[in-house]
Amino acid sequence: MDEPLEILYRDEWLVAVNKPSGLLVHRSWIDKDETRFALQLVRDQIGQYVYPVHRLDKPTSGVLLFALDPETARKVGEIFEAGSVRKEYLAVVRGYIDEGGRIDYPLKELLDKMTDAKARTDKEAQEAVTLFERLATVELPIPVGRYQTARYSLVRLRPETGRKHQLRRHMKHLLHPIVGDTKYGRTEHNNLFREHFACHRLLLASTKLELPHPVTGEPLCIEASVGEAFASIITAFGWDAE
Repeated sequence: MDEPLEILYRDEWLVAVNKPSGLLVHRSWIDKDETRFALQLVRDQIGQYVYPVHRLDKPTSGVLLFALDPETARKVGEIFEAGSVRKEYLAVVRGYIDEGGRIDYPLKELLDKMTDAKARTDKEAQEAVTLFERLATVELPIPVGRYQTARYSLVRLRPETGRKHQLRRHMKHLLHPIVGDTKYGRTEHNNLFREHFACHRLLLASTKLELPHPVTGEPLCIEASVGEAFASIITAFGWDAE
């Protein structure tokens, strides 16, 4: 039997959970053999149908919001489309990233070979903007590649747009890929974290979601912890004090 998901917020219109890394939001052709999905787990846990209003990549953990009826789902969708949602993430990236900045780097739409087979492939790149802030750094006495030490940064990321894999692609663009990213990251750094810290996940977590409540209009702020494996890295690097 599956362990219950951590419920971060619930009222008569919405429910939010802390999605673990490695869990799909809903059924997908990309992982057609997968049998566990956040949508079904939350539905079974609270005993009623839920409606997804946004998504997190399978390897990303953190705040995942569902509506409890179609009308509320529609209203939340409008709030997202209006750009009235503020999202924050924590990530561990390779190297010493700048103290802060704004990434304004358009991204080509990522299409799925099966579900987007008939979609146009000649579209212009879409606007994509991410704000970042470096929170801490560490230098490890572990050789990696041609270097005798390994450097990493803890970063707060705030996407202002919602493109597919935006944060992972923007970090790659800056040459500071997120640790544990098997698609856009660096294998030697992913292996270092597996071998020395037993960390096998993408170190990217959605830690805060802020939006006006779709029914009451009151400000709603939902926060989530980064998860046990991510937290162990923060502790190992002495970043928890910071």
